[in-house]
Amino acid sequence: MSERQETEEANRWPERSLVQWGLPHPSGRPTRLVATTVLLCMLLDPVILQTLGHQDLTTVEGFPSLNMKFDSRRMELSWDCKENTTYLECVMVHKEKGPIEIMLKENECHCKFPDYSLHEGVTFMVKVNSVQRPIPETLVYTNPGGKGTAAQNFSCFIYNANFMNCTWAKGQAAPDDVQYFLYIRDLKQRRERECPHYLEDSGTHVGCHLEDLSGLAYYNYFLVNGTSQRTGIQFFDSILSWKKIEIYSPPNNISVHCNVSHCLIQWEKPVTRHALSNREFKYQLDIQRLKNKEHSGNQLIEVSGNWENKHNFPSPEPRAKHTVKIRTSDARIQRWGSWSQPVEFGSDDPEASLVHIYMLVVLGTLVSALIIGCLLKRFLASRRLFPRIPHVKDKWNDNHPSDHQVIWEKFASDPQKADNEEIVTVEEVTAVTAAPAGV
Repeated sequence: MSERQETEEANRWPERSLVQWGLPHPSGRPTRLVATTVLLCMLLDPVILQTLGHQDLTTVEGFPSLNMKFDSRRMELSWDCKENTTYLECVMVHKEKGPIEIMLKENECHCKFPDYSLHEGVTFMVKVNSVQRPIPETLVYTNPGGKGTAAQNFSCFIYNANFMNCTWAKGQAAPDDVQYFLYIRDLKQRRERECPHYLEDSGTHVGCHLEDLSGLAYYNYFLVNGTSQRTGIQFFDSILSWKKIEIYSPPNNISVHCNVSHCLIQWEKPVTRHALSNREFKYQLDIQRLKNKEHSGNQLIEVSGNWENKHNFPSPEPRAKHTVKIRTSDARIQRWGSWSQPVEFGSDDPEASLVHIYMLVVLGTLVSALIIGCLLKRFLASRRLFPRIPHVKDKWNDNHPSDHQVIWEKFASDPQKADNEEIVTVEEVTAVTAAPAGV
């Protein structure tokens, strides 16, 4: 059973070429001694170590090997312990990170490095303090296979909080029968698994889809190796953080509430793989006016996340019909997700609404004028039908002086309207009284 597991693991993980390098014994010609001293100083200098990581080392004989071994899964370097030997320090020279030093405890014969990608090759060195002198021993860790055969353009992203897609492209120098395989390892608990659902292009695996992310930790190791009947295929590996590869979904429950002068846009933070505070998000609002876009254009507004998650959009009435859609990004890593569905607010035809308002104002004015005219006409008619009745003048209580003179000429009658009158002359006749008889 153990042999079968070792065979499966050997097929799963690529073979790495480990080349050991020693140093010559100082005895011999003086020129050889000088060369040895110079090489020893170069190896002990951390700055020179970084340069050595990019160069090929020549094989030198004369020093017994420590039989150094490197376990890529555990990132652990080990060697054979020898008597009367103290191991001072072990160093890994990385192509990107430079020299990484690990201090050793007394009588330790192994050291463990942080997790780094290894596809570009690394160089290890152990500083040994023996009875005679300090001795370094170097081991070169290479990526076997044909150059340009490894998968390229590798990337992964998490979406909708529970799904992940990884994609890569076929190496430029890879043969036609190449086949790639993806393995994911949790760096914290060292759990590993192969891709459950491959995406293919002409029969070659060029991607992976995962629907179960329960095994993913904050940091994970991704390895893409390959097989071919024609040539060896180099591997590609990378260490990714879920926070750096997660693309956030659009915010939830977008709503718009308008008053006379403004529209309040509110939303809730999206669902993510791990709980995050509101301030770890950043939002972008795309507000569009559906008509007359050539005059208004799109308005992209960035809003920092907070506990309210709202934005006041100035939009006085009557307002045209608008749409708003929102997308989300990490506050420190600007990688925008997809847009939300547009939410509409405003009126379909604000010009028509304005005309209606004008018509209502004019109609109201006309109705008011008509009512006032009717009332005025009714008042004047009532004055004509019911004139004012003069009252008897009160001479005792009237304070104004009275004019008792009457100008008769004012009362001259119209000769056309006057009746013809006959003037009768009346004469007074005095009667003679008769005398009594017998006078």
